[in-house]
Amino acid sequence: MSDVTRLLDAAAAGDRRAATDLLPLVYDELRKLAATRMANESPEHTLQPTALVHEAYLRLHGPTDDTRWENRGHFFAAAAEAMRRILVDAARRKRREKHGGQIERVDLPDIPGRDPDDRLLALDDALTRLAAEDPVAARVVELRQFAGLGHDAVAAALGITVYAARQKWTFARAWLRDAISQHF
Repeated sequence: MSDVTRLLDAAAAGDRRAATDLLPLVYDELRKLAATRMANESPEHTLQPTALVHEAYLRLHGPTDDTRWENRGHFFAAAAEAMRRILVDAARRKRREKHGGQIERVDLPDIPGRDPDDRLLALDDALTRLAAEDPVAARVVELRQFAGLGHDAVAAALGITVYAARQKWTFARAWLRDAISQHF
């Protein structure tokens, strides 16, 4: 009798340690079985082979499981059946209206975003121009954006009122938005 069959019998008899010892022995084979099953699924399937193995193993060795496995082949056949049921349940769940099953999926074009470095350079250029027009507003932006300070801390650092700090922040955001939008 192989180790797997012996452990399967012991696990079916209620030996928790046998169930724990069984998983490392069969895990690689279950993983291959799951990968084979998942190869037939669509690429956007959210269930991964490892999760499928774990879910199937839990179904095979649940708390009320009193199934006796005749041999290794019987166990793997049951594991394959459990995996099939899990995948079918997932497919049914995705088709339900509650989960967007009636929604037609549309592929969106892959449009490259702006380079973060370009945005930072544009912000630096605009901030330099703002400093020439309103140095206090430029300092407020620097303290808020780059130092992470709130209005109270900005006001204390610049020696102005909180009200003035908020006004400068509002003005600077609008000014910079306009300046940066002209750059792009």
